[in-house]
Amino acid sequence: MATAGVLFIGGPVFTGAGDPIHGHAVAVTDGRITAVVPESEAAVLIDARTRVVRLDGALLSPGFQDAHVHPVGGGVELLMCNLSEAMDAADAVAIVKAYADAHPEEPWILGGGWSMDHFPGGSPLRGLLDDVVPDRPVALLSRDHHSTWANTAAIRLAGIDASTPDPVDGRIEREVDGYPAGTFHEGAGDLFHEVRPHIGADLAYAGLLRAQGELIALGITGWQDAWIGSGLGGVQDVRSLYLRALEEGTLRAHVVGAQWWERAGGVEQVAEMTARRDELKALGAEHRFSLGTVKIMVDGVAENQTAAMLTPYRDAHGHDTANCGLSFIDPLRLREYVTALDAAGFQVHFHALGDRAVKEALDALDAARDANGSTDGRHHLAHLQIVEEAETARFAALGAVANIQALWACHENQLDELTLPFLQEGAETRQYPFGDLERHGARLAAGSDWPVSSADPIDAIHIAVNRVSPGSDAEPLGGAHQRLDLSTAMAAYTSGSAYVNHRDHDTGYIREGYLANLVVLDPDPFQLASEEIHRSTVASTWIEGEPVYTRTA
Repeated sequence: MATAGVLFIGGPVFTGAGDPIHGHAVAVTDGRITAVVPESEAAVLIDARTRVVRLDGALLSPGFQDAHVHPVGGGVELLMCNLSEAMDAADAVAIVKAYADAHPEEPWILGGGWSMDHFPGGSPLRGLLDDVVPDRPVALLSRDHHSTWANTAAIRLAGIDASTPDPVDGRIEREVDGYPAGTFHEGAGDLFHEVRPHIGADLAYAGLLRAQGELIALGITGWQDAWIGSGLGGVQDVRSLYLRALEEGTLRAHVVGAQWWERAGGVEQVAEMTARRDELKALGAEHRFSLGTVKIMVDGVAENQTAAMLTPYRDAHGHDTANCGLSFIDPLRLREYVTALDAAGFQVHFHALGDRAVKEALDALDAARDANGSTDGRHHLAHLQIVEEAETARFAALGAVANIQALWACHENQLDELTLPFLQEGAETRQYPFGDLERHGARLAAGSDWPVSSADPIDAIHIAVNRVSPGSDAEPLGGAHQRLDLSTAMAAYTSGSAYVNHRDHDTGYIREGYLANLVVLDPDPFQLASEEIHRSTVASTWIEGEPVYTRTA
């Protein structure tokens, strides 16, 4: 047996499924795992050149893979007016003022990260921005990127006034006389597109690299970028950024790019996407970056009442409204598009948050299977905030993967104040039904949707297991039966996401022949009480056998 370049020894090993194994060493040579052997047999793998990593009880795991993330948007926001750390509305306004004062040369104040629950009704007013930046336009995306907060200067420059109608895919919050109040939901935010400056290529590239560093430090060695297109926070061409990173050798992670489906377009997009996929494939770099996925937004989000529901939203007095949310694509057209994409060999990545959106996405997959037969598309539905119990069993039958954002599956202000009071009685029991999905045999993958929320897999895994945030005395959201065990949650973030990314043949597991994309977690989360899982942190991250992050304290 050949000696190892790196040998991990002295800690449990989570192999990507089931409980960790103990008393084993993992050998790595030339970027791949070459042996998983009992520690008693490890001595023959060591010579003078072997780097021995003593785990001292820490857990060795496959690197995490984020199955739904927006690295470019997240990285760029960190470099612009970043409101993600604001504690309340006053703090957010103070951050805007400080940024504007520090950047007097910028013609627009751009960025994002504000939280809807910091503002009455989830909709901040233009006057708050006018008070601190009266002379320049301001446009700031909400943390979930489904709403835009603008000041009066931006509204005027875009030519928006009381006579401007709501777009079909969005809504303008209005004052009593109909003039925009300052918040623009969903497609209404696109009303600023023609006047808002685009993000320059160099800034966007810097954002991608900043994001990569942030994600690697969290143990993430691969991801699926859920928006490869134009318009993401003013970035015009996300694909070109990855191509530049490939050319310059700066892309360390393994990335699947989900090409963005323009909902105003039609089936002609399939041919265009196929050409882009095949052009990239011809470069021979698919092991690092590929474009075999298409992202379709089926609906919006529940907190601004654009998530597509089977029952109407209620008003503040508990009465039914006429609003059941938005299906961004007609369900019949959705079936046509998904069938065409499946036939062309694409994976479809659905944003499906409301129960009607989930049903429409599954119906589209059912139609594709009827037309094309069973394929290896590994189509997946992300978010899954509300899923009818009858629909949970359809995932396994259709080969659809449940792509969960587990960090959201607990009681918190945005859910408790802006969502649950406006849903029908009993809706709380159907929030993020991970347990039901698992019991009905659905494959699980996991992602963060960063910068919508934290990208930290450990934070999300903690909530998947507990359904309660650290330190909270709330009841488990949806009931304790929706909890996942730790092995299942870890598998979703490793082998489950590798499966979605069509990379389960060489990543997502600790097995001989697999790439040495690894993370060391200390303390071992399997040795912690469930309510203490969040205490585990990343000690080091490894990509293809090389340490790319090491904790310094």
